[in-house]
Amino acid sequence: MIYHLIEYFKETGIDLPGQGLFSYLSFRAIISFTTALLISVFAGKKIINWLQKKQIGETIRDLGLEGQMQKKGTPTMGGIIIFISLVIPVLLFADLTNIYTILLIVSTVWFFFLGFTDDYIKVFRKNKEGMSEKAKLVGQGAMALAIGLAVCFSDEIVVREKVEAEDNVAMEALAESVDISSADAGVRTAEKHDVIKSTKTTIPFVKDHEFDYKWLSPFKGAMGWYCKWAIYVLMIIIVITACSNGVNLTDGMDGLAAGTTAIVGVVLGIFAWLGGNIVNAEYLNIMYIPGSGEVAVFMSALVGALIGFLWYNTYPAQVFMGDTGSLMLGGIIGVTAVLIRKELLIPILCGIFFAESVSVLVQRFYFKYTKKKYGEGRRVFKMAPLHHHYQKEGIPALIKSPAKALPEAKIVTRFWIVGMILAVITMALLKLR
Repeated sequence: MIYHLIEYFKETGIDLPGQGLFSYLSFRAIISFTTALLISVFAGKKIINWLQKKQIGETIRDLGLEGQMQKKGTPTMGGIIIFISLVIPVLLFADLTNIYTILLIVSTVWFFFLGFTDDYIKVFRKNKEGMSEKAKLVGQGAMALAIGLAVCFSDEIVVREKVEAEDNVAMEALAESVDISSADAGVRTAEKHDVIKSTKTTIPFVKDHEFDYKWLSPFKGAMGWYCKWAIYVLMIIIVITACSNGVNLTDGMDGLAAGTTAIVGVVLGIFAWLGGNIVNAEYLNIMYIPGSGEVAVFMSALVGALIGFLWYNTYPAQVFMGDTGSLMLGGIIGVTAVLIRKELLIPILCGIFFAESVSVLVQRFYFKYTKKKYGEGRRVFKMAPLHHHYQKEGIPALIKSPAKALPEAKIVTRFWIVGMILAVITMALLKLR
């Protein structure tokens, strides 16, 4: 809103000190991060007190984990803190007419209320199971389908395959993220010809880092055109649903989901800023996506909100994010990756979430298989999701290491370190062919 107010002042000739700063994407990203961080820290305490007064405490199922029962009664639904701290800076400093901003806000609200409903059933209706798995999948899939259709049909979601610096003055302006309307007409004309609807996305280890979903289509011609978009939309649904559930499964230790998501958010914000800037896209030889730079403002606010939330969520946690936060965060990660065409990097960048999800699937499959074959279920991990495997001892499993249970704080810190390593590897892939 402030951004649009400043733009209105410019159009009407009103000159305020410092208003030019809002033309810079980097400034709006920084101020969004700072605002979200401050809101999360200062409003967080009041929200936690309110949750305590309402007796919105976590119900704990005894799994025999060290320190587990001490967490009983800790306020949950702390995702409310993240949601408020994220949405306010975005509404203030982002371009609300930008299609990427609109889709991110809509998906954030959707996944927030999906998680809120799940927590509401658990806390107020005293149903520990919450929403059924089918209901969650339907909710996640519906939003993912909407995003997929938007990517498919919106004329504002396009890519530019080749970027050429035709005018130094215009390129310098674009490098500073100034509105394209102020750039040279020659550049704008060239951009008009090069911008297309495309099913291309980013993939490492290949020339130009590009993969086109049409290569998966068994048909050509008109049928091939419909088929490639159907494949693309299906992939979008899978990615967003998987990310939402992946973060949800990771949320089992103090600070684990929030810290890991913040690391991923930083990388996605950098990718959005690079891919939305014509000069950086040219220099790095990556896909230029007009307008996607605004995603960096959104992701900056997300990272700020998460860091502020960690003030209360690190061990020992004063509040848990609950499904209100985890389903929302996973949805945001998935939607962002899709919009900036980085969804195929998710298994690397979100390796922690990926490993947590795979551990649950493997554990379930192997347990059912061995129970059917031997009459009793056997385990691959001591406990799933993966983070609990390191917290448990004395249970027979195929993977026996570590022999002794590790403290929760150490497990979380090590997962953060692995997340940082994966983040660096993901960014380094931009230069590998």
